[in-house]
Amino acid sequence: MKTALTIAGSDCSGGAGIQADIKTMTMNGVYAMSAITALTAQNTTGVSSILEATAEFLADQLDMIFTDIRPDAIKIGMVSNSKLIKTIVDKLTFYKADKIVVDPVMVATSGADLMQSEAVMTMKNCLLPIAILATPNIPEAEVLSGMKIENEDDMVQAAIHINQTYGCAVLVKGGHNINDANDLLCADGKIKWFYGKRIDNPNTHGTGCTLSSAIAANLAKGFDLETSVQRAKDYISNALSAQLDLGQGSGPMNHAFNLTGEYKKAADSNHEQKVS
Repeated sequence: MKTALTIAGSDCSGGAGIQADIKTMTMNGVYAMSAITALTAQNTTGVSSILEATAEFLADQLDMIFTDIRPDAIKIGMVSNSKLIKTIVDKLTFYKADKIVVDPVMVATSGADLMQSEAVMTMKNCLLPIAILATPNIPEAEVLSGMKIENEDDMVQAAIHINQTYGCAVLVKGGHNINDANDLLCADGKIKWFYGKRIDNPNTHGTGCTLSSAIAANLAKGFDLETSVQRAKDYISNALSAQLDLGQGSGPMNHAFNLTGEYKKAADSNHEQKVS
């Protein structure tokens, strides 16, 4: 069985972060592992507090993972400070990790800042150059490129700039009033659009985490980058189409929309559980 590692923050409400990553990787057929960069107290309405892991503890988590069950691909999400990013880079370089997907999480769906400005610079200078792919949304792509993005032509120019500057492929995610759900991949200077239809579902908590984790899972299974992106987009579209409605804010998707079998069954009115 192929394996994938998520290095990210924990979302206690289960819709984003480590929890979304593990669900996504499991549903995409790989064994999921995690190294936690921070604990967050959050739900569908916002983030109330963040407790960061120490660099030493994060390093210990990564050592324990790589010296026992080596990941076939890695997804990196929320990393809020520069020291943690440097620790990740040092460990991934030491263990010669590959197939690294970086979701540059800077702001939560609710609007809360999740990354310090110094950390953004460290990510640019140290983390992106060892990645195979970065998956910014429009505001994040503006930060990484230093460009204002107002239309699809701007997306192309920003993607080319990020690809050329940092050396990794980049998937600039659409939306933000620019297009429906069309994402742009730039790899080795080549442009490819992935077209999608916007799904009428306000519950989008964790979509970025889910997409990057699905890409990493498919890379771990041996699919090439373009195929991995397409399979991930198909997965997230189906998860949104399932129309799960939980919470009072921007709710989570149904990551387990395709889960079937004996252990999904629920008790019904004709089945009384006996309590001894």
